[in-house]
Amino acid sequence: MTRRPVAVQLFTLRDALANDFVGTLERVAKIGYHGVELAGYGDLTVRELRATLDRLDLKVAGNHVSIEELSNNLDQVIADQKILGNQFVVCPFVLPEDRHPDSYQELAQLLIQVGKQLKAAGLELCYHNHDFELEQMPNGQTVLAYLYDQVPAEYLKAELDLYWLQKAGEDPLEWIKRYQDRTALIHLKDMTTDDEQFFAELGTGGLDLDAILATGTPDWWIVEQDESRIDPLESIQISYHYLEKRGIV
Repeated sequence: MTRRPVAVQLFTLRDALANDFVGTLERVAKIGYHGVELAGYGDLTVRELRATLDRLDLKVAGNHVSIEELSNNLDQVIADQKILGNQFVVCPFVLPEDRHPDSYQELAQLLIQVGKQLKAAGLELCYHNHDFELEQMPNGQTVLAYLYDQVPAEYLKAELDLYWLQKAGEDPLEWIKRYQDRTALIHLKDMTTDDEQFFAELGTGGLDLDAILATGTPDWWIVEQDESRIDPLESIQISYHYLEKRGIV
């Protein structure tokens, strides 16, 4: 398996970060992670965050930025990424009221516009999926395939989320193969094998992670666990040790 840098999506640690942002980043670095994917900056300025990450030898693997910010504040978003040393700006979520064909057509046009501006600034736009993007458009395509077809790969890369693909009844490995050339980031997640299909630490669920790790070629593997039944810091340590045993880190 190919060794690639591994980050943690900080949404996983949102409660710990709310209590002690810098101390939680120190725990992430101590576990051994190479980087973090941002979902907010806590109470730090962008420059303070960059200084803290540099001190801990953590890189920014990506940054989840809302559609509202991408639409209305893109110049500031670009300036922030330059300070953070981040290459990948990720569109993370579509609100429930915007999940219909007309809105997806508008979203595709927005992604083209934003992707062009980010590319001109030396950055890249990615799209992060949940399960609702695997529903069908009127033309029979899934929403996710529709967006990737409508937006040229030079303006939009993929951040494939394995759990949500599996949750939607898809084969994550097939999506990785299909979009290998445009997949910059992959959210590594596992899923319990019971009927609940709950989020699981890597190696404790039913996803074929060995095949995924052997096939995927992202710039970053990103560990994320939306919810955990144990301390999330313990969860990300279990997942890191799984990747360590597999020779990924």
